[in-house]
Amino acid sequence: MTYRAPINDMLLSLNHGAGLQAAVKAGHYGDFDADITTAVLEEAGRFATDVLAPLNRVGDEHGIKLEADRVTTAPGWPDAYQRWTAAGWNAVSGPEAFGGQGLPLAINAACTEIWSASNIAFGLCPLLTLSAIEALDAHGSDQLKKIYLEKLVSGEWTGTMQLTEPQAGSDVGALRTRAERAGDGSYRIKGTKIFITYGDHDMTDNIVHFVLARLPDAPAGTKGISLFLIPKFLVNADGSLGSRNDIYPSGVEHKLGMHASPTCTMTMGDKGGAIGYLIGEENRGMLCMFTMMNQARLGVGLEGVGIADRAYQQALAFAQERRQGRAVGKDGNGSDPIIVHPDVKRMLMQMRAMTAAARTICYATAVALDVSVRATDANTRGLAAARGALLTPIAKAFSTDIGNEVTSLGVQIHGGMGFIEETDFARRSDPRRHGLHRGNRRRAALSRRPHHPDLRGHQRHPGDRPGDAKARGQWRRTGVGAARRALRHRQARRDVQRSDLRHRRTTRWRARRLTCGCSARRSAAACWPARRWPRAISAKQAAIPNAMSPWRGSLPKTFRCRPRRWRRRWWTAPKP
Repeated sequence: MTYRAPINDMLLSLNHGAGLQAAVKAGHYGDFDADITTAVLEEAGRFATDVLAPLNRVGDEHGIKLEADRVTTAPGWPDAYQRWTAAGWNAVSGPEAFGGQGLPLAINAACTEIWSASNIAFGLCPLLTLSAIEALDAHGSDQLKKIYLEKLVSGEWTGTMQLTEPQAGSDVGALRTRAERAGDGSYRIKGTKIFITYGDHDMTDNIVHFVLARLPDAPAGTKGISLFLIPKFLVNADGSLGSRNDIYPSGVEHKLGMHASPTCTMTMGDKGGAIGYLIGEENRGMLCMFTMMNQARLGVGLEGVGIADRAYQQALAFAQERRQGRAVGKDGNGSDPIIVHPDVKRMLMQMRAMTAAARTICYATAVALDVSVRATDANTRGLAAARGALLTPIAKAFSTDIGNEVTSLGVQIHGGMGFIEETDFARRSDPRRHGLHRGNRRRAALSRRPHHPDLRGHQRHPGDRPGDAKARGQWRRTGVGAARRALRHRQARRDVQRSDLRHRRTTRWRARRLTCGCSARRSAAACWPARRWPRAISAKQAAIPNAMSPWRGSLPKTFRCRPRRWRRRWWTAPKP
């Protein structure tokens, strides 16, 4: 079937579920005209339907080829990419100072869903280029921006992200790629990277690689990693392309269900070392890489949304055409479309509902990141940044999981036809690879540190300084850990207040200093084991078995506190 972008569903999620309309009315988007959103999405849907969707089968059947250190894509792909960049789709959310349109990230997020749904293998290329633009704009020097940023924004050159090595997957600190300082201010990089999406291709004249490497005197672990920009072809002083750099594809990996995506093993240093340029500061590469990584994680979440929506559209079309059995309560001969069966209806409604939920979460993340940069009020920017940092790993993990579940339901509706290539559903029957893009989804949630002002994962507002004490305090106050502690303290106070109200009229309380250090130390309660066995509780045993306490430890079960056993004495009214 032909792909059709669900414009109405996307606008509903974007304007109301994600809060774009409210943010525009609040003035967080400046002079942005929300009416152009519909026109942009409709035009993107037409391009995806007419140009990208027909290339799905072509790319899957032909795949990619590696010959003489060059990767060749499937027929029609270079032409489609040139038409895509000529229409300005790569520059939708790019900075206006470098040729971008400056539209909100939320609009580009909706377009990313369309590219992923129509042709997931094609959509991976601009996803990584957008991440490269974010990192270079946030951390690159003025000279590097002048040379590379405009080309990346226009799509004339593409970008890659190179982290993974054979021995260093999610454990980035174990990488072995080395960088050595050169006399001219550049660096020479040697090493091997694997699983590099669009590491080499024939769709553009040049490719800009962002590579993590370690300097000889760098500390161990992630604290000693630096980020370098390595072009495929060196750039001359006049802007023309020069000689080939020492970075080559030494192999290609064939992704499950995505044969058209050129995923390469990249080798550097066979001819003396690839010439690279430092991004940010030495040994601060993880900070710069997280800007790329979190932008890419949102894109991967949108991949899951696109896969889920395409699976739903195909399952719906198949259920309307496929005839099997008779509808409940209907007599006679012949067969009815399977969509009349209650369980098929249930699965289709479940597919649509889960897709809408994943779409809304991804759009809400994009809106939060927009507000964190565009809002004029510093407090609003800080709160939006904390929200975006919290939602980024959720959007990635939840949406890719939803893609798996929705696709599985689609296979169930197709039955055996779901495993036949002719139905065009087989290449979407196993989208589990998306949950692993840009890091294991469960480890990605652990790696986010929303309270850290230097790991926001998006471009900072010019007024937000990384070392600003007020900003650091604001992030600590809005962090997840602080919120959990505050919730626990409120619950403890509420329990004490309720108990006090129950007994206030009949009892009076005597406060006693606690020796076991339990959570009741915040109230006027007395410690029951300390009263009963005062000599048995030593200083070493005065540890806290309660998870609410700022200390950790354990008491024998006999000595554990019973907070509801309060010391009480009956109150007697004084004689007149």
